[in-house]
Amino acid sequence: MNAHTPLTHEAAPTAAHDVVQYVTVRIGPQLFGLPIALVHEVFVPEAITRVPLAPGEIAGVLNLRGRIVTMVAMRRLLSLPDAEGAPMAVGIEHHGEAFGLIIDEVGEVLSLDAARREANPANLDPRWAQVAAGVHRLSGDLMLILNVDLVLDRAGSAVARQDAGKRAEL
Repeated sequence: MNAHTPLTHEAAPTAAHDVVQYVTVRIGPQLFGLPIALVHEVFVPEAITRVPLAPGEIAGVLNLRGRIVTMVAMRRLLSLPDAEGAPMAVGIEHHGEAFGLIIDEVGEVLSLDAARREANPANLDPRWAQVAAGVHRLSGDLMLILNVDLVLDRAGSAVARQDAGKRAEL
């Protein structure tokens, strides 16, 4: 994938197939999979504009081909230290709004048997469990399925808490 790789929804699971395709990404040491139907594109986030008084999870906004995209810093959301080096971002749409999830690296697209998906293990790190919607065991790695709704709900909750705190100060 290059710096601005649009992804299509063609590979989404159908009723005739029990295969789900995931775009793999790394956040810190952990491998995550995003259902490909949710991913609009992969890009290098440039010129992110900070939003005054926004919580730390919101890295800011950027203009991506004429569209304002809210950038969510996944490392901050998961209480991980900021990474060194150039981050990548995965563009998604949620309730009609454009978001970019800032991640460490983008991997490949995997086609996995939906029946082999497992629930989160009981011993899963709580940071990962709070955003995972299950796991797939791969040879030598555990891929967590990123629950985009939970991620954006957490980011939205952080914004709401920030807003409530500011209103309380008035």
